[in-house]
Amino acid sequence: MTERFEVTVPVPGGCEERFAYIYLPRSYFRQPERRYPVLYMFDGHNVFFDEDATYGKSWGMERFMNRAHIQMIIVAVECSHDPDNGRLKEYAPFTFRDGELGEIAGRGKTTMDWFAYELKPAIDENFRTLPDRDHTFIAGSSMGGLMSLYALLQYNHIYSRAAALSPSLWTDVRKVKSMINRANINPHTILYMDYGSNEFGNHKGMRRIYGEISAMLMQKGVLLDSRIVPYGEHCEASWERQIPIFMKTLLYRG
Repeated sequence: MTERFEVTVPVPGGCEERFAYIYLPRSYFRQPERRYPVLYMFDGHNVFFDEDATYGKSWGMERFMNRAHIQMIIVAVECSHDPDNGRLKEYAPFTFRDGELGEIAGRGKTTMDWFAYELKPAIDENFRTLPDRDHTFIAGSSMGGLMSLYALLQYNHIYSRAAALSPSLWTDVRKVKSMINRANINPHTILYMDYGSNEFGNHKGMRRIYGEISAMLMQKGVLLDSRIVPYGEHCEASWERQIPIFMKTLLYRG
């Protein structure tokens, strides 16, 4: 079952009411003593329902979870829809410059502070979660994929595993590499990261950049499941097809 509820998200100059979604497995209601791991996700409006999705196509996470009988809570928060590059700013861990859009003032730290220190405690208080690091995951695509990587590296005491699909490494490669170098990585930190083969032409040098970032993460001690998606595209339909693969990585217990 997936329910939609309102949350108050920090934005420049104040706060904004926005929708979030929570998926509870069917067993949640049949087994009142049971507790569950939690997966947090970005771009919540694109995660569950086509009718809410920006381009009319969602990831269909509820369908997958019910069909696969995965016992996990999913919390997904809608992004900023501010036409002044609101989503880019909210999901950028650092300020970067784009040739067409100009300077994008990154507010990713504010976003992740809210996810980690306000949203997560509220979910843990109101739902039967397993709140420890080993059972707290995060995932997203594109800029949300970059944020998932940022969360795993800089909030590693909270998130033990992440899935970064088609992460926007192109925003500022130097700053992404610096972010990796600065990270304090706990043992058993696991990352699924992929890139669609058809996406490499979208930004100059992305095949090389993806390889360099993957190598740095492994050198840092991250247990990396890195994958080039054959014929993968930069869209929800392509990311939906990767759900069974990245979920196996998030849930893998050796």
